[in-house]
Amino acid sequence: MAHDADVFGGGVGVITGAGSGIGAGLARRAGALGMTVIVADVNEVAAQGTVDQIVSAGGKAEAYRIDVSKPEELDRLADFVFGKYGEVRLLINNAGIETVGFTWEVPAARWEATLNINIHGVIHGVRAFVPRMIESGKEAWIGNLSSVGAFGMMPAQTAYTVTKHAVQSFSECLYLEMDLKAPQIHVSSIIPGMMKTNIFNAEGGEGEPSNAEGHRRRMFEMMRDYGMDLDEGCKLFLEQMAENKFWVHSQPEMSKQIIDGRVAFFQGQEAPVLAEMARQIIED
Repeated sequence: MAHDADVFGGGVGVITGAGSGIGAGLARRAGALGMTVIVADVNEVAAQGTVDQIVSAGGKAEAYRIDVSKPEELDRLADFVFGKYGEVRLLINNAGIETVGFTWEVPAARWEATLNINIHGVIHGVRAFVPRMIESGKEAWIGNLSSVGAFGMMPAQTAYTVTKHAVQSFSECLYLEMDLKAPQIHVSSIIPGMMKTNIFNAEGGEGEPSNAEGHRRRMFEMMRDYGMDLDEGCKLFLEQMAENKFWVHSQPEMSKQIIDGRVAFFQGQEAPVLAEMARQIIED
């Protein structure tokens, strides 16, 4: 039986990118379990919308505007949360963007935004919060948003894929560091499969090459039509985190299939091969 209510039934949870998508789903679930949720997002209106949902359901939450691509803003967030609440039980570094387009066609500004939000936002989220989490001496949980994309390859989604490979590696190393220095802090790699989110919506493509529109639309439709319910997936994530699992999946069968393929790729050491479905998404 899940004991997430025992683990996350109180205390403070900080979730970045919680104005929409998986971050909002995680924030709603944490609020329903009984946490005071700091809903951090670059879009203050969206963050307040998530807060309103949590509060209307009887929970406690507060919005905080932050651009996670700027390390100093994560420092300010940590200062604010620890100054006001004293400690943090749950930190989820979720903020991220999808970028579509061939490597040489994605503008430099979009490349930098993707790297800074998806990788540096996670790294500096940990750097800003962990010293005081360790100092408290109390049990705490950290979740970093990886992806099934962390174990695969996809042309024209290279920027996003690179960042998720990096987050996965970072989380593995962080787990070992905590095991050495602060075993009371549990680290999880959160691995969404295909979920019903807005990460591929048209508005998210600002700064991408114009020929990325069709690819983005097809991916959006696929996730809309075949993706897992967002709240169902976020419930599973927090249940697994409460069990101190490192590998946290929405769809473990999908993850296994992709990871098994990655292992076979490494063992065979053949050149990469483009899956037919991926070719259709890119070329249609």
